[in-house]
Amino acid sequence: MARILAIDPAIRHTGYAIIEGHAKEVNTLEYGTFVMPAKAAQSLCLLSIKQHLDHLIQKWQPDEVAIERIIYVQSHQTAITMGAAKAAVVIAATEAGLKVVEYSPKSVKLAVVGKGGAQKAQVAFMMRALLKLRETPESDAADALAIGFTHLMTMDPLKAQMIERKYI
Repeated sequence: MARILAIDPAIRHTGYAIIEGHAKEVNTLEYGTFVMPAKAAQSLCLLSIKQHLDHLIQKWQPDEVAIERIIYVQSHQTAITMGAAKAAVVIAATEAGLKVVEYSPKSVKLAVVGKGGAQKAQVAFMMRALLKLRETPESDAADALAIGFTHLMTMDPLKAQMIERKYI
């Protein structure tokens, strides 16, 4: 049984999830989205992300952190901003002595929906169904749940062979 902090990093809307279990049983402990004000400076957003993560790490004591790999971005500026958000996550996890594993969006969608090109609504629907949630999670939180779910699936040696992951 492992407890995972899963993160879908972004400057303004960072999805997070705390789940525990193994490849055959998953329990959802907490999930949501850190929302930063539109006018807040990027530096304050990064600090806020790190502080939120520090709180979650202290509260839930996860074994590992799983994040989504940044693959496609619309512009260089977006890539830099997303990279900064990812860095805030990696710093918080590393300070706490946690390993960080990243998954490509395609791998997460494949593990959760069964096809790598799934839409966000399909991911959210499957997270509600697979995790027996009362409501369909908002997209950033659903993505974080899917990342954590994917990480737990890699604990099954057969499934692990089909899911691309990278420790960073």
